[in-house]
Amino acid sequence: MRKLGIGLLSLFRRMSLLIRRFRGRTVEDVAAHRIVSGKTWDEFCDSLKAAGAGLQFPGAPQDPFNQAEGYRYLSRIARAGLMAFVEHADANAPVLHRVVDEVTKLGADNPDNFYQTAALNGNYEYKIYGQRNTIAYLSFGTQSGHYGQGRGLPPTGYIESDEIKMDASGRFELILSSKPQSGNWLPMTTETGTLVVRQTFLDRTVETPAELRIERINCPEHERHPAPLTPVKLDEGLKKAGALVAGAPLLFSKWARDFQKHSNMLPMFDPEVSRAAGGDPNIIYYHSHWAIAEDEALLIEVTPPECEYWNFQLNNYWMESLDYRYHRIHTNKHLAHYEDDNFVRLVVAHEDPGLPNWIDTAGHSSGTMCFRWVRAQESPQPHTQLVKLSSLKS
Repeated sequence: MRKLGIGLLSLFRRMSLLIRRFRGRTVEDVAAHRIVSGKTWDEFCDSLKAAGAGLQFPGAPQDPFNQAEGYRYLSRIARAGLMAFVEHADANAPVLHRVVDEVTKLGADNPDNFYQTAALNGNYEYKIYGQRNTIAYLSFGTQSGHYGQGRGLPPTGYIESDEIKMDASGRFELILSSKPQSGNWLPMTTETGTLVVRQTFLDRTVETPAELRIERINCPEHERHPAPLTPVKLDEGLKKAGALVAGAPLLFSKWARDFQKHSNMLPMFDPEVSRAAGGDPNIIYYHSHWAIAEDEALLIEVTPPECEYWNFQLNNYWMESLDYRYHRIHTNKHLAHYEDDNFVRLVVAHEDPGLPNWIDTAGHSSGTMCFRWVRAQESPQPHTQLVKLSSLKS
């Protein structure tokens, strides 16, 4: 039914365009009228107002603290949407920028990641010029769609740093195209619209992120420059930004609601659902909900598998990572304390119990959480147990 609905909407849009052209009204004419009449702006503002429905999704916490974080979340996504779809939406002159960062959070963003994105057109060709530096993990993915469309970010291509040929200094060039290329090549399709770069730290205090630059290639010089703003571009950009603000909270509110079915446990997340939503295809995720009282602690025990990287993190209900700038809300393969036989015990608690691997709740009594393995040889199941905090103190 969903595919049929999307198909009917697509058919309706094409028919509407044909009717407009038959009547002598082009897409440009319609956009110009919408801009001058103020309808574009009115609809954008209406979409922001409608986005509040995501905070009332069944199962969402209704207390003032979580609702305040929810509305701040909407304001952050609005800023991210304007950045992605208005300021940096020109696929002729793509700009690598950070939409998700230390403040703007989305979809259980990884505290160890330095995320970058850029607008693409799958019919064009691009080149990334890079300097690896000392970042532990580096990957590039091309994707179609955006969260506001209700279908996530389906992948259209993927490559990791260990698949990229670099010189002795870590310099490299990477071609992005729908046509296969020799050498370093990141595939696209005609549906590709987004580049996502993930740089993962093992230790932010000592590692240097890669230096990256992207440009369009195999085209006249003037086509590599940003094109002047048009009514069509602004109309489309504000539509997409509004759709993101309305769509992303609904998607992740549904996930968070479903996670409550196994609160304080960490079952494996469906890999197909993860990839469809833009998750790294080489990562196995364990998403869930957590809730602990002031006098409780959540123990998480596991022997991590052989893998390139792993980490655990706490998020709020809206799937924003908690503030890792000032709180120890996560740990990873490098930072964690190990016991005998590579065994790891994490302690999620409101106060420091004086034990290794304390994960700070940062003033939250509940939220969502995530464990992830990168390129793991196996998928061990983390064991969880809710205990009294006093039982852990000597």
